Amino acid sequence: MGILLGLLLLGHLTVDTYGRPILEVPESVTGPWKGDVNLPCTYDPLQGYTQVLVKWLVQRGSDPVTIFLRDSSGDHIQQAKYQGRLHVSHKVPGDVSLQLSTLEMDDRSHYTCEVTWQTPDGNQVVRDKITELRVQKLSVSKPTVTTGSGYGFTVPQGMRISLQCQARGSPPISYIWYKQQTNNQEPIKVATLSTLLFKPAVVADSGSYFCTAKGQVGSEQHSDIVKFVVKDSSKLLKTKTEAPTTMTYPLKATSTVKQSWDWTTDMDGYLGETSAGPGKSLPVFAIILIISLCCMVVFTMAYIMLCRKTSQQEHVYEAARAHAREANDSGETMRVAIFASGCSSDEPTSQNLGNNYSDEPCIGQEYQIIAQINGDYARLLDTVPLDYEFLATEGKSVC
Repeated sequence: MGILLGLLLLGHLTVDTYGRPILEVPESVTGPWKGDVNLPCTYDPLQGYTQVLVKWLVQRGSDPVTIFLRDSSGDHIQQAKYQGRLHVSHKVPGDVSLQLSTLEMDDRSHYTCEVTWQTPDGNQVVRDKITELRVQKLSVSKPTVTTGSGYGFTVPQGMRISLQCQARGSPPISYIWYKQQTNNQEPIKVATLSTLLFKPAVVADSGSYFCTAKGQVGSEQHSDIVKFVVKDSSKLLKTKTEAPTTMTYPLKATSTVKQSWDWTTDMDGYLGETSAGPGKSLPVFAIILIISLCCMVVFTMAYIMLCRKTSQQEHVYEAARAHAREANDSGETMRVAIFASGCSSDEPTSQNLGNNYSDEPCIGQEYQIIAQINGDYARLLDTVPLDYEFLATEGKSVC
């Protein structure tokens, strides 16, 4: 029986310890006077437990006073002293840390973080933890100098750049920038802000710089000396682009291209100054490429002209064939007319009343007209075939 009661008590303690959220808060936190501080308060969210209320309380005398409340209606700051200075985290589940800014000495006290959850069975569970806030005046640390550009401390002329001096300690912190002089002279004060701005940077700004930081507690602190260099970009560009104009360089250039063929071009005694300008000679490969392109253009133009000429000749040949065909048809007609008309003489034809036959050969008017037409066609067509000439000759011989 005693063993059973012990097991039940152990199970209850285990559920109470591990089955409910547990707040994690440090025992004490130290913040700088006039600075900002964060009072951590976190827990691991558990399934079924819903956060319904968050409170932050500060110990004033014997009773704690609520300074912050978060419920279903939102966040509420309960004390006017903390208006604009207090903020509680809400973006990360389980994080209800308190941030205080511009700490005063009377902000030193004990702060309580209190969270209320609703359990799956409808009940509410409340947990709270206390932490101590200590406020002290911190002396200024040694300042560091940084720059916001990727160039570092060497920049081109005309660039907008700034040098920043940063130190830790209780604010307010005053900063002074100095530029060192040559011949062991006293440094020159150039700025009284934490940021030294060059807009834009010029060559005269080059030199050695350092800054000092001074707070209300402790002594003045000096940063390390940094060497700031501004380069004349125009002069640097001119130096890079200059090339010799009167010197001749013995140079052997070899260019090899390996594709579907291999070829090599050598040039000895290449002159550094060409027609393209001093020090601006074309590569061998570029020259060969230009020549190849020119040859391709010439061959293309020749091919186009040849195609046009061939097309014109075929057109003329087709026209000649058409004329020849027409002449052939006309010749056949004339030949039929010649053989049908027969022969005639210079005298008029004598005909009988009974029939249309003639006893004597004669050359009639019809043959003269046909012969005249045949002569006209012979003059118009220079390309009369041989068979047409033969027919015309035969007609004459018959007459």
